[in-house]
Amino acid sequence: MSDIIVADETSVAVRLVTKVYASALLACFALLPAYLITYLFFFQDPALKFENHAFHVIAIAAATVEGLFVTYVTWRCYRSSGEPLLRWMTLGFLGFVLIYALHGAFTGLAHHNLWLFLLYGPASRLVMAILLFVALLSYHRPSDTVDQRIQPRSWLTWIGLFVLVDLGVAYVANSTIAGHPAVRLSMEGGALVFSALNVTVLLQRQIRSPLMTIFAISVTAFALASLAFILGRPWNHMWWLAHAIFAAGFFLLSYGVVQAFLTTRSFSTIYSQEEMMARLAEAMARTENALRELERTNRTLERLAATDPLTGADNRRRFTEQVEAEMARIHRGGEPFSVLALDLDNFKVINDRYGHQAGDDILKGFVQRCLDAIRPYDGVARVGGEEFMVLLPRTVLEAARDVAERLRASIASSSFESGRQRQIPVTVSIGVSQFGRDGDTIDAIVSAADERLYDAKHQGRNRVVTAIQIGNQPLLS
Repeated sequence: MSDIIVADETSVAVRLVTKVYASALLACFALLPAYLITYLFFFQDPALKFENHAFHVIAIAAATVEGLFVTYVTWRCYRSSGEPLLRWMTLGFLGFVLIYALHGAFTGLAHHNLWLFLLYGPASRLVMAILLFVALLSYHRPSDTVDQRIQPRSWLTWIGLFVLVDLGVAYVANSTIAGHPAVRLSMEGGALVFSALNVTVLLQRQIRSPLMTIFAISVTAFALASLAFILGRPWNHMWWLAHAIFAAGFFLLSYGVVQAFLTTRSFSTIYSQEEMMARLAEAMARTENALRELERTNRTLERLAATDPLTGADNRRRFTEQVEAEMARIHRGGEPFSVLALDLDNFKVINDRYGHQAGDDILKGFVQRCLDAIRPYDGVARVGGEEFMVLLPRTVLEAARDVAERLRASIASSSFESGRQRQIPVTVSIGVSQFGRDGDTIDAIVSAADERLYDAKHQGRNRVVTAIQIGNQPLLS
């Protein structure tokens, strides 16, 4: 027992260390750009620049096309799930694209109006950082209605706001304050602050789903990209590194969006491996319980379909199945079997005198006495109102007659009770037949037993008949 406890404690310790290690790996991965920023900040050559306008235009064009695609995929996810987080993410991507595209469009003006070229970058990152922060705050809020999802007016309003931002940046870029450090720093610093707030809220709320982990790493990259832009100067290596860091974060976040689109189209219903395993275990447990319940139900249905609801005895169908099984056993070399046909004497008189409830009670008591008088593997079946059949496997006619006689005597000597009535006299007539001796089909042996039952009735009831007498000679069927 102590060994098991030690093993459990060791398993818990290993699991804890593994979780800490996994968290440390994610943190190191998210902060990887910080190492590159630190390296360039201390070791880059300020004189080294890479000013290639064509490359910059192509890169911004590719980023714009990708941004439009990611915006569309995110919007499709939102249309499907209605998650407010996806709505705000769609607006964040859309705002970024509509503003950032002008950063590439005005590349050729870099030597004529540097700020018209430069300010659209931080403005686009600030707008996206703010909207992603609002998106995070709406995580796990109720889904929007279908009408809200397909309403074009709100989307057009936001597009108009983004155009106003474009015009506002153009106005500032052509104003006398454009070159003031506070202008660019307020935009890039604002993007840095809102991205850092995103990470802080994620850690505080302990949101650990796989897609939100991707979201956290991406906004961390956005924050570090803004830091690199603040430290860099146009066309130097830090400036290009900032572009690369931001692109990496955008690629990673777009991967999360695509994963949502290909699976649940939701950011809140994709689970971690641990959650998936827990939910899978719960689902398997529910499935096993359902299967066990289904098996119990099926057994109950099979029992109900094979038994008489009043007495609990087998019904005619079940009796036929058992006889067929015995016939198959005999064909494989087994011993013969016999059947008894039983009928309660004057049962209609009992019903008329004591009532049907008394009759039902007598039928139930009669079956119980039959079961007490026969072997556990013998079978009792109710085939009519007061008519019954008993199957006696591996029993020849003479032995079956002894069983029938014991059963008849047991019934005749018993007192049946029902309600206030006491000691209602009951007797039974019985016909006996043997498979092979009296026929080799179900119909043949049942008919033989029925004929002998009717002969027992004609002879005065309360008796067992195994052969019908013609004159002074018995005729064995």
